Amino acid sequence: MTIQNNNNKVLTITNIIILINIIMFGIQNIIEYGDLKFGLNIYFLEYELYYQLISTMFVHGGFAHILMNMFVLYQFGNMIEDAIGIPKYLSLYLVGGVLTSIGSLAYMYFTGNWANLVGASGAISVLLGWFALKDVEQRKGIIIWVAFISFAPLLLGLPIGWYAHVIGFALGWLLGYII
Repeated sequence: MTIQNNNNKVLTITNIIILINIIMFGIQNIIEYGDLKFGLNIYFLEYELYYQLISTMFVHGGFAHILMNMFVLYQFGNMIEDAIGIPKYLSLYLVGGVLTSIGSLAYMYFTGNWANLVGASGAISVLLGWFALKDVEQRKGIIIWVAFISFAPLLLGLPIGWYAHVIGFALGWLLGYII
């Protein structure tokens, strides 16, 4: 299956998700400790902030972070949305994103390596995992790209939730057998 973007519409679910991310980025920066309230972290357990499983997908660690994530989401999200339709796309993105949050929470809990996990990249990695399974011609490039964006920043000493990328990609691949 080769996936191409034939969707030239402005009003797409992907573009609405991008808009929500931009709005949430503004809100998180207005509210005191917004990144800690909306990111996924130890407060999920300590203060029962269960909404963090979803809110973490819509907040970011800075302007460059949101810009990069939204660029990738725009490129791949619109193609996938066009290929599988809105209901399946929303299921893939949102369910996959929440499952990635749960997997990332489990990683932090069992390793004791707590961080404040923010960003749409876990949910975007779900899309990339799905895409890599479905489009054999682009599979190798996508796998290399996900590995690069997951581990190269670590070599530079940048804090990155690499495990969210890996978990999201694996979940997207698995969900590709269903969706």
